[in-house]
Amino acid sequence: MNFNEKFREQSKQLALEVIMLYSQLKGREELRILGKQLIRCGTSVAANFRAAVRARSSAEYYSKMCIVVEECDETLFWLELIDSTGFFKSPKIQELIKKTAGLLAVFAKTRKAVKEKYLS
Repeated sequence: MNFNEKFREQSKQLALEVIMLYSQLKGREELRILGKQLIRCGTSVAANFRAAVRARSSAEYYSKMCIVVEECDETLFWLELIDSTGFFKSPKIQELIKKTAGLLAVFAKTRKAVKEKYLS
């Protein structure tokens, strides 16, 4: 499995896990509001990575990867915020934080490498 296939699948899996987590955020309006923000950016990571893979040029790939990094970082923010409220207790949120942080590191490194190799 090459890089694009691997991370297309991993980002899609993140989106699915975010959707499943959102379905568990019940009872508090605050959690539903935070969850809606999370679901928007968490699914956007996968959608924009797919778009990056289909880029027609290095510049377009870099541009899409910038969006992927931004959306992945925002996903991490909302996960951390939900966790910090203490309103939702689940080991799943810590797993998602770790997974998202790992993807963010890979995507940020990829973006940097593309910029250095093709756009400098």
